[in-house]
Amino acid sequence: MSDKVHMKISLFTDIGQKRSNNQDFINKFDNLSGNTLIVLADGMGGHRAGNIASEMTVTDLGRKWVNTELTDLGQVRDWLVENIEIVNQHIYNLGQTEDFKGMGTTIEALVLIDNNVLFAHIGDSRIGLVHEGAYTQLTSDHSLVNELVKAGQITEEEAASHPQKNIITQSIGQSNPVEPDLGIQTLGADDYLVINSDGLTNMVSKEKIAEVVANTAETLDEKAKHLIQLANKAGGLDNITVALVQAESEGE
Repeated sequence: MSDKVHMKISLFTDIGQKRSNNQDFINKFDNLSGNTLIVLADGMGGHRAGNIASEMTVTDLGRKWVNTELTDLGQVRDWLVENIEIVNQHIYNLGQTEDFKGMGTTIEALVLIDNNVLFAHIGDSRIGLVHEGAYTQLTSDHSLVNELVKAGQITEEEAASHPQKNIITQSIGQSNPVEPDLGIQTLGADDYLVINSDGLTNMVSKEKIAEVVANTAETLDEKAKHLIQLANKAGGLDNITVALVQAESEGE
């Protein structure tokens, strides 16, 4: 039996240095059983469409979650798959109208139950684990360049500067049903999850992210703000959104 852990959460979003509006959206919601859902979305599409897609995706999913009493991991998984598809259809239908043509969004949806985190992933936002000071990426980008990397056609280094880097192969708002990648991660004391839009990981290396997150001199909020500062210092080319989840042992 592992020690009981307490989950601390910090969420921040920032417009960055170059964009005129923030198309990222993030929020957290507790259901009737006290289990937390975190949803991060990085919207795309014309002028206003991207921020509508991301905000609606986060808010719709959250609104559904708060009325559930789910605590069973299998039921939560089924709930995520079913409701992410409902949101996908909703965003797709809106995207057929003139005002919202072609809008879409990435999504990272995570449910925290005891020391387990169940997650669903679509697009090129990311979830990573920082364990004993090392960063491991838990999601695989649904992007054209990542498909090329996986097929061995280009290297990770080439992918980082590829001209078609921002083309994603799956997003909320597509006509076909989405196929989220699902995963589960059990957090031990002093493990961290880093959930972020690509505005962080395009600007800050995984090593640097791990270094900031593992630094015990800063509070969780300070760490999240520090990561955003680093992305802005590196150019802040995109909106930057970061959520940190820390598992603290109850004895602390």
